[in-house]
Amino acid sequence: MIIRNRPSGFKLYFIYRGSVLQRIWGVLLVNFLLATLVTITHGDIYSKKITLTAIPFSLIGLPLAIFLGFRNTAAYDRYCEGRKLWGEIVLQSRNFARQCLTLVDFAEPLNMDAGLADIRARMILRTVAFSHALRHLLRDTDCRADIQAQLLPEEWHETAKVANIPDYLMHRMGCDLRLCIAEKQLDGCLAARIDTSISAMVAAAASCERIKGTPIPFSYTLMLHRTAYLYCFLLPFGLVDTIHFMTPFVVGIVAYTFFGLDALGDEIEEPFGDSPNDLALTAICRGIEINLRDAIGDPHGLSPLQPVNYCLM
Repeated sequence: MIIRNRPSGFKLYFIYRGSVLQRIWGVLLVNFLLATLVTITHGDIYSKKITLTAIPFSLIGLPLAIFLGFRNTAAYDRYCEGRKLWGEIVLQSRNFARQCLTLVDFAEPLNMDAGLADIRARMILRTVAFSHALRHLLRDTDCRADIQAQLLPEEWHETAKVANIPDYLMHRMGCDLRLCIAEKQLDGCLAARIDTSISAMVAAAASCERIKGTPIPFSYTLMLHRTAYLYCFLLPFGLVDTIHFMTPFVVGIVAYTFFGLDALGDEIEEPFGDSPNDLALTAICRGIEINLRDAIGDPHGLSPLQPVNYCLM
């Protein structure tokens, strides 16, 4: 996620970090060079004039811009929903930690000297492991190194055998909740409240998996890619007879807009990746871990992640 103040004036035109220009500069340069060549030759290829008028580009340009806008809106809806779901995970993790500390009946306050032997600490730290495991699941990376410290040895070894580690951890959470009820440490009505928080985290995780597993239809994206590229590469032939030497500059502006919207839609369509404009899941998980370790009085020495080159991962 790009984190930076919005510049003003001419600074807007000289920003590279955080700009979609990083992804499209190659094709944009080719398009500009082609427009320059068309201007120099005045649209002649091997002494044959390529005659196009601005009318077809006017007819195609407006629908193309509208469809690109629709696709980017759909992609941004996925991005916003993903952020809301992770906001729900942050909220429910805090609620769950508070409920474990105040509703589970123990004679003595929580002491981290006992480590994971205390069921309250075990359940809260397992929530930290859940957030890290979900982040890795959504990014198709291995989470086991990040969650080992928050789990019992037998739980950690068991994660090597399961496909969906966040779901497994929530099953383990249910087992510990049942254990609290069996040992009379938790009333059934209060357990139902805690289970509601667990269910909310499971629902948010399943919704994130739905977003990841259901991309925008490929045929729709492919059609827009093709149309945008054909439009921008043929545009110089339609403008050269009208605006002459200004053709490369006008084509460059139009191509930057269309290629940029196309690339930006591609990037935010999958909000859980590690591209600069994707959600900062690592920073969110670090925030969850800090909050929950603070709640149980566990000295951790962690600090919130800060942007590096304006990018927060």
